[in-house]
Amino acid sequence: MFRLGQSFIWCVLLSSCMSAWSLEMTEYDNQDVICSQGLSDCTLKNEMFLLITENDVVDIVNLVPKVKLCCKDRSCILCLAIDIEVDIHPDKVVESHSALGEDDYSGDARNMTGSLSVCYLTPQNLPMCNKVEFTVSHAALSHHNKEQISMVITEPEGVSFGSQVLLYSPKASLNKEVFVPSLVEVCSLELKEFIEDCHVPIFRHKVDQELKQVELHFSDSNTSLPSMCIQNESNGKCKPWNWLTIPLYSVTSCTCIEVWDEHDQMSVRAKKCPFKHQDIFQRNVWENLSVSVHQGQMNDNGLMLLWNLSAPCRLEGVVWACERTGGPKLSSCREIKGFRQNFTRENWIQNERGLWGKIGVFEQIDLQKCPCMMVKVKGMNHELGPVCYRNTDRWRWSLFAVAVIFLICLTILIFYLLRNFVKRWVWSCRHGGFVKIGKKGCVLLLSPPDADGAASALVCGLGSLLCNQGFSVTVDQWSRKGQWTSGPLQWYYSQMLNMNSQGDRVVLVLTPKSLERAEEWTDKHNKAIKLEDRSLPQTVSPYSDVFTASLLDIKACKNRGIASERFLLVKLDCHWSQPPSRDRRLPELLQGLPLFQFPSQADALLSELTVGRTVNGQNRKMWSQWKQPHSVVSGGKAKEGAVQQKTLHSKYFAGEKILEAEPFKLV
Repeated sequence: MFRLGQSFIWCVLLSSCMSAWSLEMTEYDNQDVICSQGLSDCTLKNEMFLLITENDVVDIVNLVPKVKLCCKDRSCILCLAIDIEVDIHPDKVVESHSALGEDDYSGDARNMTGSLSVCYLTPQNLPMCNKVEFTVSHAALSHHNKEQISMVITEPEGVSFGSQVLLYSPKASLNKEVFVPSLVEVCSLELKEFIEDCHVPIFRHKVDQELKQVELHFSDSNTSLPSMCIQNESNGKCKPWNWLTIPLYSVTSCTCIEVWDEHDQMSVRAKKCPFKHQDIFQRNVWENLSVSVHQGQMNDNGLMLLWNLSAPCRLEGVVWACERTGGPKLSSCREIKGFRQNFTRENWIQNERGLWGKIGVFEQIDLQKCPCMMVKVKGMNHELGPVCYRNTDRWRWSLFAVAVIFLICLTILIFYLLRNFVKRWVWSCRHGGFVKIGKKGCVLLLSPPDADGAASALVCGLGSLLCNQGFSVTVDQWSRKGQWTSGPLQWYYSQMLNMNSQGDRVVLVLTPKSLERAEEWTDKHNKAIKLEDRSLPQTVSPYSDVFTASLLDIKACKNRGIASERFLLVKLDCHWSQPPSRDRRLPELLQGLPLFQFPSQADALLSELTVGRTVNGQNRKMWSQWKQPHSVVSGGKAKEGAVQQKTLHSKYFAGEKILEAEPFKLV
């Protein structure tokens, strides 16, 4: 008894709180039906809509459907209440009684059973029907033929919040329609805690100034993270968010957060906009506010100035056109009369980035004066602007200036990347004549006859460096087998015959001992010439090795004036600590030849070898004459060359014998 009274009081309190609400509250236990006094023994049961039977005892006159909340133990569900008005036919009842006979027309025979069916339909489901069976009291017919039936269907099949329900009577062709309020409307009221579908996650926020973020805390921490989205303004586009922290810079005074049950996308959402009227979040609005102007065209081909405001939140304020005054302050701008406009929070459009935009126009304004615009936003302490329209001609000049600066920077960059090439070109210009840059020919690298381990290593390193630079390099240290097979003399002259007349060089590596040897060879050579003049026999051979053979070629090229174009001298750093002088301490034979030190002057040496001089006709002829005594040619010159070669070899015949008698030592 106490429990029944408590439930009754609770329902009365709920009904009083929701008196203005369209859904009524009622206590329920199960499906139920209530009939007026003329009808008794009323029962309610489900029925298939294809198996409905006809009954002529009553006719349905009217249907009044209602959607209610049926509550029990502080839990409410949807239920469908239907008030039915029926009309009883007395003649049908009398006919039924007459068929029974006079003797049987007494007691319970004076009452007659009847039934009616009501169906409801939703767009997503098949019709569902309920049948009410009852007994018609004969005594009630003497007063009136109208009766009332009220039925309650709990949790009707296919009916939910936001549904549209159609009720009809299969017999009377009577239709009525009822709309169920949406879950959002229901849950926005005081009863949301009593409706299971209205239960949504409850959260609170905390601003962490040190980490520059907003933290979200949910009341039920045992469950998984609910679904959530963030939007600017309550009707803005909501972007999904899957973290419990939000960067502070992205939160504004109009930021709203929606949360809902992650397992039900159609469930009600809880929306909260907790950041209003806080300076830190309002400041983010001002910092993300942008203003722009550009030219537009009206329908009559007239020009106009379009302006555009963009901000995370919708704003209100005033804009006006102005013209720069040329004062000392860059912000000095005099207002142009007749071009002041107010803007409100209406008619803003949100873009894909979530920013709101407002577009306006200044018509009949002179764009030749490059007008500007000032903005005053409500709640902002200062004005924005001036934001000016830039003339196309000025923009073109600015673009031209930027292009010129870009070309200058590009030229400097190219010069920096190709600085070595430029250095070689400048060096070649200083040495006179037309040169070809980048031609890399053959190099014959000759080691000193007394090369020790350090000198041999540097010679090999120089050969490898020249190979890496693209030269075709022949090093005597790498060709010992060829020298052993054919002899140093024949190997040397075969290399000289294979060299091109333009750009190919012979690099002679010097050490202090090799310089002394070159000095001795020069003295002996001069003495041999004197003995030749006296027609005395000589026993000194200039071909004792490759080094002395190269000295003889230098002597011959000097007589023709082409020695500096064919030969280079290289001193090794391991034997000289001081930078080389061009002719200092050099034998007379080697004076006048290009001199470099390796590896300290490797770049200068490469520059010298890279430059291929354009040889004039005279130099080419002289080189051909140098080459003649060592080649086989036809005609009279061939005979002359053969005679010269024979004479030359006959002079040093004894030396050849000595060379062949001594074994060749491999280095």
